[in-house]
Amino acid sequence: MIDITFLGTSSMVPTKERNQSAILISFNTHGVLVDCGEGTQRQFKKAGIPLTKVSKILISHWHGDHVLGLPGLIQSLAANEYTKKLEIYGPKGTSKRFEHMFKTFVMDRRIEMEVKEIGQGRFFEDDEFYLEAYELEHGITCYGYNFVEKDRRRINVAKAKKIGIPDGPLLGKLQKGRDIMFKGKKIKADDVTNTVKGKKISIISDTKPCSNCVKLAKNADLLISEATYASDLEGKSEDYNHMTARQAAGIASKADVKRLILTHFSARYKSTLELNEDARQNFENTECAFDLMKVKI
Repeated sequence: MIDITFLGTSSMVPTKERNQSAILISFNTHGVLVDCGEGTQRQFKKAGIPLTKVSKILISHWHGDHVLGLPGLIQSLAANEYTKKLEIYGPKGTSKRFEHMFKTFVMDRRIEMEVKEIGQGRFFEDDEFYLEAYELEHGITCYGYNFVEKDRRRINVAKAKKIGIPDGPLLGKLQKGRDIMFKGKKIKADDVTNTVKGKKISIISDTKPCSNCVKLAKNADLLISEATYASDLEGKSEDYNHMTARQAAGIASKADVKRLILTHFSARYKSTLELNEDARQNFENTECAFDLMKVKI
């Protein structure tokens, strides 16, 4: 199960109801934080999630509403005796910006950090999932991200019991896709396991519509996309390199995603009803995020 928590759903200016951009993807022991707007650490407390859950931070771009929460979050991790190595990924120039940050603020740097500058493509992979970046079009270097859970095998308990395979290392090998010998007979992994397809979560950060949006989101189980304006302000959206809700929905339709959740709303919208209705003209399975909203897939 993958848990997604929307810690902030506003755009440049926070409101009483919406904090600046931040999304947490929780998966097993991993906590992948996508952007860290001002006030994000307080949103963790309101959501009841310990800051120490964070193991990776993905920075889409260096506009303030996506990164102003970083100094406070890192300082609080140090105060909470964070024992992991915090991995931070971002566009070219991220390392230098962190150097400037630590020169500007008097901060406790007890935590171990590794800052990695990335380009397009897959930049992290382990046995459970991988992460991809696609460059968007926002006037400065800006990335959208994919979190892709790997396919996994599940033991067909009834078949395993019928053969007589006991709990333990043999079942573990089969679950990893390895054939085994049992009572002098070869048991193929495919005979006693089923493949469970992994889930794909795509996040489109600030951008105007572009071809990489569709490539990023192709066949996603969940697409999370910026939708700063409704379509009556398409001209304003284009001027600021953003998308309307209807444009985001058009991408969802072209990419054949299963579900669309909109975020990054202009402070002008007291309610997201107009944005939701705008998007549903192009993609029915759309909803608008709100701060502290939690989704499981």
